[in-house]
Amino acid sequence: MNASAFQTLTVGLRAPGVAQVTMARPAVFNAFDELMITELDRAFAQLVADDSVRVIVLAGEGKHFSAGADLQWMKRASEASREWNLEDSRRFAGVFHRIESAPKPVVARIQGAALGGGVGLACACDIALAADNASFSVSEAKFGILPSVIGPYVTNAVGKRQAKRLALTTTRIAAPEALAMGLVQQVVPLDELDAAVDKTVAELLAGGPNAQREIKQLFAQLEVGPITSEVIELTAQTISRVRGSDEAREGFAAFLAKRPAVWIPRA
Repeated sequence: MNASAFQTLTVGLRAPGVAQVTMARPAVFNAFDELMITELDRAFAQLVADDSVRVIVLAGEGKHFSAGADLQWMKRASEASREWNLEDSRRFAGVFHRIESAPKPVVARIQGAALGGGVGLACACDIALAADNASFSVSEAKFGILPSVIGPYVTNAVGKRQAKRLALTTTRIAAPEALAMGLVQQVVPLDELDAAVDKTVAELLAGGPNAQREIKQLFAQLEVGPITSEVIELTAQTISRVRGSDEAREGFAAFLAKRPAVWIPRA
């Protein structure tokens, strides 16, 4: 990938098989505007299509992860036509879907503030790791708007009642509370954040890439609630198909031979 093709992002390899997309507008706390939204969509599309990339890390440059939507962008939107707003919002929604539906694991590396859409980005990632100085606020109502596009991702991460509380009150929560409600899955001291990310990435690289693709595809179809006959059949069909794959045969052979599977990067 040509990293110089991006104006608002830094895109490169964090480690073999691991790409990092870093939001690079630290002067405005990595707030995103039309250009960053377009570039995030393009970067993730290219990384998904790159077979050499197994894991994607999403990060923010500087002291903060992301302040969410750039207020100048939102001001322009408030003065634009309904048609312009609809097309712009569809592009915005498309980025979150692109990240959440990526067939590869996506890890959020969060430090400092994650506000508004920044919370949405954290929730769209499969795994969110935060520094102990991180704070979170679903802040849209303060500006007379609502967290519409990010709402499904926040709700999936923390549940409907907590999501409504965050959106209605716009309260800012610290990292321990975010961990307790499931908004993030691990909190570590700031100077240990990269080590925590690297440890999680190493665990991800140990899994089969096709298995992880299947996990994301299956879990996207599962809901909390009764396990219906349709769900039972879906899970039976899925595992019966995957058990006979080349990757599964290699995984079992490697385990029995006490050797690394072929997909694990060599040191």
